[in-house]
Amino acid sequence: MALNVIYAGTPEFAVPALDALVGAGHRVVSVYTQPDRPAGRGRALQPSPVKERAQALGLPVEQPTHLKDPNTEETLRRYAPDVMIVAAYGLLLPAAILQIPRLGCINIHASLLPRWRGAAPIQRALLAGDAQTGVAIMRMEEGLDTGPVYVTAVKNIDARDTTTHLTGSLAELGARTLVDVLPAIAAGQLFAVPQPEVGVMYAKKIVKAEALIDWARPAAELERAIRAFQPWPVAETRWRGGQLRIHAAQVVSDRPIVAPGTILRAESAGIDVATGDEILRLTHVQMAGRAVVSASQFVQGESQRGGVVGQVFGATQ
Repeated sequence: MALNVIYAGTPEFAVPALDALVGAGHRVVSVYTQPDRPAGRGRALQPSPVKERAQALGLPVEQPTHLKDPNTEETLRRYAPDVMIVAAYGLLLPAAILQIPRLGCINIHASLLPRWRGAAPIQRALLAGDAQTGVAIMRMEEGLDTGPVYVTAVKNIDARDTTTHLTGSLAELGARTLVDVLPAIAAGQLFAVPQPEVGVMYAKKIVKAEALIDWARPAAELERAIRAFQPWPVAETRWRGGQLRIHAAQVVSDRPIVAPGTILRAESAGIDVATGDEILRLTHVQMAGRAVVSASQFVQGESQRGGVVGQVFGATQ
């Protein structure tokens, strides 16, 4: 059964589901995405990934700044959608909009609800050390990710997963799951089940200040943060008065007896740093304004400045 679909999404995460809907033969009557934003050194206006894909597919695009305007509501109503599919759109849907499609508004959420409702479910799952995540196909209501769930699909979190990798995997999983269950929803054969009241966790928005490493924390927590903050805001520390970004690291099972942040060893395998518990081995780093390099390349470059062993990350230098 081909449906008239309004699709609402903005970042790269939302592109696979748009492709999947078109590929499954549904009529995407309009694509809603956030307004173009300035980006790059020139701060020129750039379209969202979803807008770029919609235009490539020849689909109509709407870019309201919000959905509370009566004219915006009327425009959406004229499209006569059977359903509105939402994936990381970034704008709240008021009650009047939720009631327009006859099948309601369906969201692809990147977590196993009710765990990690909110803006940053992928990053928060990584930071917390969750063994699993996934996607939830849910019917939207006015609350923040509180609506009943049609189905979930589980994804194991690999020890090497970053937000970049996991976002791509969950985007594809969400797209496949959506098109698989949409016919049953439309036929009244699949019903949404209210979320349990226990196990609710909120994934608050990531802020840049979180990326500054506190070396007194356990190495395992820091390693998860480094993976969670890829590609943004990227974990960082202070080094010789400047910024040093850390792109990859691994935990070494050893107990340091020096102050957290102290550089213990600098070898081809990486830079070993004392933490509050165990050692964190940095493997790829980046000084401000420079390219990402291996730890050994960084150490070689710093040899002219007295080396790194015995120095302390995060200290005033």
